[in-house]
Amino acid sequence: MSSSERLDIFPSRMNLTIMKTRLKGAHKGHSLLKKKADALKIRFHAVLKKIIEAKQQMGDIMKEAAFSLAETKFSGGDFSPVVLQNVSKAQLKVRSKQENVAGVKLPAFEYYEDGSDSYELTGLARGGEQISRLKKNYAKAVKLLVELASLQTSFVTLDEAIKITNRRVNAIEHVIIPKIERTISYIITELDEGEREEFFRLKKIQQKKEVKRTAQEAVRKEWEKRQEKQFGDERLNQVLSTHVPNLLDDKEDDDLLF
Repeated sequence: MSSSERLDIFPSRMNLTIMKTRLKGAHKGHSLLKKKADALKIRFHAVLKKIIEAKQQMGDIMKEAAFSLAETKFSGGDFSPVVLQNVSKAQLKVRSKQENVAGVKLPAFEYYEDGSDSYELTGLARGGEQISRLKKNYAKAVKLLVELASLQTSFVTLDEAIKITNRRVNAIEHVIIPKIERTISYIITELDEGEREEFFRLKKIQQKKEVKRTAQEAVRKEWEKRQEKQFGDERLNQVLSTHVPNLLDDKEDDDLLF
């Protein structure tokens, strides 16, 4: 097994425990990222569905607004100067906010109205009413455009987040986890091999000690035999050389005084 297929780490019990902990964390991270990717995909499909619906509505709303503009111009004539005089500040405004989806912040735009104006007396033949209707129709169009812009922004953000999350999931599943598993297998193999070498070494040491002990025992026994033979012969000679008086000899004994 090459070092590129596993982590470069010294095989020991402590590192084996560390690798097992890392493997457990990798599986946990993979599970969490998988759930995150699933949640993002669900939101992505929901946003895509809303975008399709908004685009389908956009054609009808813009057509109605353009038709209202034509009617207003026919009824009220050129009303641009009157509108400009009545508009002192923007009445249709957009504010942004953020939505959190599985840790991904999605930008969202919200449409709201600030102030109001009146065009009841503009032009003839109900011109003011036509302008109010025109305003409402274009307000719907602007609201839908803001919603569509928010959905499109969320769509792009979700698409990028899903790609990043999927890359991380694939990296953990196909690179990190297999590499950690191969590292754990390598450490276990090396530890087993070390244990076998240690057992063989101890066995050889025991054999050498046994051979040495046997040799020493043989030497000791040989020495004991030599000592026993040597001291046995000397004792026999000593006994034989010692004079033991015989009572039956003719030699006269000394007188004993009682």
